[in-house]
Amino acid sequence: MRILAFYLLVGLSIASCVPAKKYNELLEQEKLCSEALAKYKAEAISFGGKAKEYEAELNVAKASLEKLRADTSAMGNNYRELSAKYHKEIKLRDAMEASYNTLKLRGAKEVAILQKDLEEDRLELQAKEDSLLALAKILGQKEDLLKKREARVNELEDIIRRQDEAVAALKAKIAKALKGFQNKGLTVEERNGKIYVSLEAKLLFASGSTTVEQEGKTALVDLAKVLEPEKELEIIVEGHTDTDAMHGAAHPKNNWELSVLRSTAVIEIMTQNSSIDPKILMAAGRSQYHPIDANDKAKNRRIEVIISPNLDELFKVINE
Repeated sequence: MRILAFYLLVGLSIASCVPAKKYNELLEQEKLCSEALAKYKAEAISFGGKAKEYEAELNVAKASLEKLRADTSAMGNNYRELSAKYHKEIKLRDAMEASYNTLKLRGAKEVAILQKDLEEDRLELQAKEDSLLALAKILGQKEDLLKKREARVNELEDIIRRQDEAVAALKAKIAKALKGFQNKGLTVEERNGKIYVSLEAKLLFASGSTTVEQEGKTALVDLAKVLEPEKELEIIVEGHTDTDAMHGAAHPKNNWELSVLRSTAVIEIMTQNSSIDPKILMAAGRSQYHPIDANDKAKNRRIEVIISPNLDELFKVINE
């Protein structure tokens, strides 16, 4: 982004006096930088989509866990019912054996009938005992699976909880550091697990300018100082404009270019006045196409600093 800003400034200052070939080379380099910016923006959108996919997968895992709990409970009830029936059959067998001993002398025919009944009962009891053992084995396997699922869900919930707590703490820290600017066109909000620091253009830039005013620079430096210890973040600086078209021949020539140049100007101030890691920063321009108030152009002319937690730990657990 610094290279883009540099070439744009060079193009403004010497476009009228350098050879056409050199000027075209500068334009080509500007195009390459814009394409790289679009690529990084697409990657940011892709990461956001993946985060939603992984959140949906977590919800499916929770639903599966609840179903597994219900299945395990049903199997436990079935196991207890079969166990009661098994013990009842044992008592019946004992009673029949006692009856057999009593009737032993009544004749060979009656003895044969009793022996047959006893053998049938024995086989039935053996089948029920085998069924109980098989059911107990399945129940044990289900309980083991249930414990593993619960542990995985608890781990996912713990990571999400810790990230939510970290985001809330960082939001409070940012709001405290920028408290003096919150009645001057600056707001700090938390939405969908991200922190949005919105600065109206009047706090940062003169009309049509890409040079940050002193008061806006102070706010940006304060924000950068809060963020510089944080290493596990992804920060996107987005430039937004109103719908008024630009008519000048010099740069910026349109609202797309203005929004990008303003976002890169903000990043340049943040990196030059703090030790914030440039690798966690991204500059983006959204031109006029994401207004927040259709009836107030001033609110639409703004810079939004979008601060997201790094989701690598969560992705690693889900992929496992």
